[in-house]
Amino acid sequence: MATKEASSKKPAAASSGKSAGKPAINLTPKAAAAAVRIADNKKATFNYHIEERFEAGMVLEGWEVKSLREGKVQLTDGYVVIRNGELFLIGCQINPLGTASTHVRPDSVRTKKLLMHKDEIRRLIGKIEQKGFTLVPLNLHWKAGKVKCEVGLAKGKGEHDKRDTIKDREGKREVERAMKSRSR
Repeated sequence: MATKEASSKKPAAASSGKSAGKPAINLTPKAAAAAVRIADNKKATFNYHIEERFEAGMVLEGWEVKSLREGKVQLTDGYVVIRNGELFLIGCQINPLGTASTHVRPDSVRTKKLLMHKDEIRRLIGKIEQKGFTLVPLNLHWKAGKVKCEVGLAKGKGEHDKRDTIKDREGKREVERAMKSRSR
């Protein structure tokens, strides 16, 4: 009889809505945003000054979505072009899964269409033609169950700008190392 009473009582953690076996995880907004990210283009911020950021939808095939869920994508060689008033992502490599369908021939470097409003595309066309900007994919992420591509309106960096970026990054690492060794 005592075993029935003991098993019917809930632990204090379970009654508060938290699972007893797992600690509560509090994510910062930045960490929560990173949790839905599929891939980042780290070379883009190194090679370009990003002036503006835009979010575009993507036209994908079923096998591509499955591969994106597994994280099998590479954005570093990708770039965005405008043809006939439409945006296309070229050079983004989505590797097919080994368990892909036998009747579909996956093309890993297929040109993917990006979806944006016509007004935004016209504005981008004007900036690209006049000021020498280019469009680069910055990241792929999930939003409301759909894959979105963040596109950056960017201007290329010179060699000296890249050297400055490296110098700043190494300086920050040195400061972090000094602070870490000081706190021990």
